[in-house]
Amino acid sequence: MAHYRSVGDVPPKRHTQHRDEQGNLYYEELMGEEGFSSDSSLLYHRNIPSAIADAKVWDLGEMSTVPNHPLLPRHLKLHDLEFGGADVVTGRRLVLGNGDVRLLYVVADTPSPYYRNAIGDEVVYLERGGARVETVFGSFEVGQGDYVVVPRATTHRWVPRVEGDEGYAEPLRAYVIEGNSHIGPPKRYLSRYGQLLEHAPYCERDLRGPDGPLLAEDTGADREQPTDVYVKHRGGGERSTGGLVGTVYTYPYHPFDVVGWDGCLYPYVFNVSDFEPITGRVHQPPPVHQVFEGTNFVVCNFVPRKVDYHPLSIPVPYYHSNVDSDEIMFYVDGDYEARKGSGIGKGSISVHPGGHAHGPQPGATEKSIGVDYFDELAVMVDTFRPLELGEAGREVDDGRYAGSWGRGLAPGGAQSGEGEIFSTS
Repeated sequence: MAHYRSVGDVPPKRHTQHRDEQGNLYYEELMGEEGFSSDSSLLYHRNIPSAIADAKVWDLGEMSTVPNHPLLPRHLKLHDLEFGGADVVTGRRLVLGNGDVRLLYVVADTPSPYYRNAIGDEVVYLERGGARVETVFGSFEVGQGDYVVVPRATTHRWVPRVEGDEGYAEPLRAYVIEGNSHIGPPKRYLSRYGQLLEHAPYCERDLRGPDGPLLAEDTGADREQPTDVYVKHRGGGERSTGGLVGTVYTYPYHPFDVVGWDGCLYPYVFNVSDFEPITGRVHQPPPVHQVFEGTNFVVCNFVPRKVDYHPLSIPVPYYHSNVDSDEIMFYVDGDYEARKGSGIGKGSISVHPGGHAHGPQPGATEKSIGVDYFDELAVMVDTFRPLELGEAGREVDDGRYAGSWGRGLAPGGAQSGEGEIFSTS
């Protein structure tokens, strides 16, 4: 986002000579969006950033998707997915995806390789645990409730905090939103120059920039050691890989060689606890909960908040038809008044597809009357093109959620609650 920072050693004027104490020229790199027409930063490298010593294929694993057909609301139980010795980058499993965005999940306990996503920006939400995120711009310490926003083509890696590290008793659980576009604050909350406005639910003070610069020797690495960087990029078959392929570049030096940078494009962190909920006398629509947006999708968060205070208000949502979008809710913490009785709990994802009218579970509307506070935390992604099921989503679909508003019948006559009712494929 357009919030200028200058970090480390940069020259007084851009595109001019910048040398070290021995007189060696630093190599200036412009990292910019939309072909020199949008936000950018200038980074000053010790080495030529284009130099690679080798390249090989990176197998991204199972990235295929299948349509949500027949069209069904679904309950995906992410905590039932199995992980072992995974890292945040290569251990991600695809839950849902389309041509605009992919939703993935990982439980990680090992450091990731160095990585860059050359397709789009990423937002990684930390459900549990913590990590040190090292980037070419600098580093972050991140923990529960943090959104880590990583611009396209940013070289970085994840080093999870493990059990025994001070303050970390749980493994790192990460919900990953990979865009095929840039991701930033909603435009309606920004001035024409990019400043967050007074009615926005958060501001620049709530954002954490990287501590840096971060050089190879600061991480205990050899600055001249050849280093692999995993790159996710375009070029695959749409159905088989979602249009994604991977390459591993070997650089003749460590990629953390930036002595300084300045500009408006860099990774940042925002904690969900700093989101100030917008409330009203009657129930407010989901856009008031929006925190980020990308091309053809938005990201919202539902945080603990006071709810509607009209004397005749109904705090839970009214039934609604998503005629233009699929609604994906990831339930993180608290009690979910509208979903009670459905089986949904912490670690669940609900899939409410466009074309299906959805709303509170039976009885939830009446029970919510008189409630003045919701203790819930959830991350929602709404997409404007249909989402398809990835391998992880297919594996943990409970097969019963679509019948939770009534008496769903399986072909053999089993009622809701008596086993799988609806097919997961």
